[in-house]
Parts: sequence; C-alpha cells; structure tokens
Amino acid sequence: MNLKFDNNQLIPAIIQDAKNKSVLMLGYMNQEAFELTKTTNRVTFYSRSKERIWVKGESSGNYLELVDIKLDCDNDALLITVNPQGPTCHKGTASCWGDVDLDTIQYLEKTIQNRQESLADNSYVSSLFKKGINKIAQKVGEEAVEVVIESKDDNDELFLNESADLFFHFLILLRAKNFNFSDVLNVLESRKN
Repeated sequence: MNLKFDNNQLIPAIIQDAKNKSVLMLGYMNQEAFELTKTTNRVTFYSRSKERIWVKGESSGNYLELVDIKLDCDNDALLITVNPQGPTCHKGTASCWGDVDLDTIQYLEKTIQNRQESLADNSYVSSLFKKGINKIAQKVGEEAVEVVIESKDDNDELFLNESADLFFHFLILLRAKNFNFSDVLNVLESRKN
C-alpha cells in the first residue's frame, strides 16, 4: 500500500466492526503501527497524546482483531475492519459513539459472565449456573412458550417483557455453552447472499 502520511507522519484509521459494520473508533497510525497491525493481527496505533505506539486493548484486554485494511481513493485514510474482543471505548461502550444496542448486549454478557464466575449465593443467574445446563435450557424453553402465549394476545407490554426474558435466558444459555451473541451473528452473517 502506498500510504500518504500527514506532516506528522500519521494517517487516520477508521475502525469498523466486521460483523455489523458499525464504526467503532478513529485512531492514528504511523508506519510502525501500521506494520505491527499487519504482522500481529491486532490493531496498533500511535498515541498522539502519549507520543508512543500502543496496542488497542493492551490494558483492558479488549483487543481489535484485524480482518481487513482498505486504503481510501486518495491514499490518506484507512478503513480497518475488525472483530472487537469486547467494548472498544475506554468508557466501556461498544464504540466511542456509544452504540446502544450492542452496548446493552455486551453489558448483559459481561454481567452474566461475572455471575457465572462468582457463583454468588444471592444471584438468580448464579443459581442457574449452579443447577447446570439442563435447568438453563429448560428456562429458555419456558420463556419461549411464554412468548408464544403472549404473542396471541393484544398486550404488547407483556409480549415485549416476555421477549426480553427469553433473550436474557438465551444469553445465559450461550454463556453456558461457551459462546457469545456475536457467534450467533457470525452464523447469520455467513447465511447472507
């Protein structure tokens, strides 16, 4: 790639989620950060404030796994598609612009993971993990039946509440099977034609 760096030897890099195409952040790269990104498959930037190379996720563990790099028509900006390994923003949101839908799912998944790891006595989610996969799967089935029942009535609020319960228990089941909702999205993405 024939990169056109600015006067500070930097090039802007727009970071995009490879699955849902949402823009996650904007960073800057110098030649070294660009080369490190390609060789390590982890997005690496040049921090203008700290004046050093930094790997996104080096302190949080929320790395940006490289999928593809594209150069714009003027060769002076990059579009980098990634698979984020957790929230991208240092504030804990999916993107630096706060994509609410994904933030909510990631927040729920993190909470569920914490309850699984802590197995706290006063936690409903922990109690499900203690009872095992059969109980978790049973709860998903029960919630699915409740969604079907409420869908036949005219009470939209009850239908949406039962749908939320079903989705929440589905996230618990995914965690019990060592998957995340993003794994389901990957399957759906592979089915697009």
